[in-house]
Amino acid sequence: MEDVSLDLIKKYNVQGPRYTSYPTAVQFQEANEDDIVSLHQYLVERNADPHPISLYFHIPFCFSLCWYCGCTKVITKDQDRGDLYLDYLEKEMDQVAEMLHTDSEVVQIHFGGGTPTFLKPDQLQRLGKAIHSRFNLTDQTEFGVEIDPRKCTQEHIQTLADIGCNRASLGVQDTNEKVQKAIHRIQPFEQTQQVTKWLRESGINSINFDLIYGLPLQTLKTFRKTMDDVISLVPDRLAVYSYAHIPSMMPAQKLLNEEDMPSTDEKLSMLQLSISYLTDNGYRFIGMDHFSREDEELSQAMDDGTLQRNFQGYSTLAGADLYAFGMSGISNVGNYYWQNTKELGDYYNLLDNNESPVAKVLQLCKDDRLRHHLIMRIMCKMGLSFNEIEEKWGIVFEDYFSSSLERLSELQADGFVEVSNNKITITERGRLFLRNVAMCFDKYLNRKKSARSFSKTV
Repeated sequence: MEDVSLDLIKKYNVQGPRYTSYPTAVQFQEANEDDIVSLHQYLVERNADPHPISLYFHIPFCFSLCWYCGCTKVITKDQDRGDLYLDYLEKEMDQVAEMLHTDSEVVQIHFGGGTPTFLKPDQLQRLGKAIHSRFNLTDQTEFGVEIDPRKCTQEHIQTLADIGCNRASLGVQDTNEKVQKAIHRIQPFEQTQQVTKWLRESGINSINFDLIYGLPLQTLKTFRKTMDDVISLVPDRLAVYSYAHIPSMMPAQKLLNEEDMPSTDEKLSMLQLSISYLTDNGYRFIGMDHFSREDEELSQAMDDGTLQRNFQGYSTLAGADLYAFGMSGISNVGNYYWQNTKELGDYYNLLDNNESPVAKVLQLCKDDRLRHHLIMRIMCKMGLSFNEIEEKWGIVFEDYFSSSLERLSELQADGFVEVSNNKITITERGRLFLRNVAMCFDKYLNRKKSARSFSKTV
């Protein structure tokens, strides 16, 4: 990426969606009783036939507050709260399981948060049993969990392996002690080393590390040392995220010292460093902020066209119906998105009354589905064919998307996309700007809807 100048990166570093969905979550509408009834009816009808299933479980609890974090979370040191939460997860699982076709198989499970390893080993064991008893898992089910190395024991890891976990993502962020103090997340590198060792000893061999650039007190030199540290553990994947400072939306971020944050040029230099450093060390730049070893499944999925994108980022499994459990969880099945309430008390009360905990719903119209199809082609297949879109959706591409192609022309002039032979192709250097390309086709943004809810694209 050396040929992409800082000036060009700054030009396109604007607010925009991450496109883990389209339409994005800001378009979801508050659900009324009729919406819930319609959604339930749709799911019953859809599940008259079996479908591959993906399950997401949101564990909201964290022992302490990381000041940069924008996740939906509950800060507590009382692990017994996990037992009550599991009671309600089981209630919600029962609601969903009774709708599913008996032959529907679970192809993917993900524990996110919050901090899934806030749960004690016996609580994780209970959750695993609850899942296995209600859904059809196979030997091929991809089962991932997010781990905070600071509060994770060898017993946690062995329990996760026992319930079928075969992938893990470790929150690292930065290995420099001064940076860790500045973000209120003290995590000696030895803890990350130890948990990585336990994972591999237990047979959980697919390991991802999350890093963040743009944090207070980070410099190009300290971030290079962080990269040296994590690469020494040979992870299979890395996600290198840009820190989005939005204190008006994320109140905890007000605790950070803005004067300690790197300048825009310094931050973007860290991005350039991460791309060049990782590609020089055998990792492939998948796009946006994801990297994988060249022999790893994510890289292979990119080559064979099976890469997909959902609320957990990039994945190798396309086409599964996603059911999310727990407060704030977002589901996507067929023509519907829906999100659970973000308030823990409301989540409990609704389930106590045998009601759905759904708070927001969006039913996709034909234009939504068309643009979703197209945007996911951009994000996952690095391009698209006009003819394929025309045949599937019964449109004339250049007429339907005339204004989008006009907006795309500037990215084409800057060398990020090629438009020729009725195709749009993302160039190698354009992978950094996938969000910007997708934004050209976003109906809601192009109606001049405010982008204040989104992070910067680079």
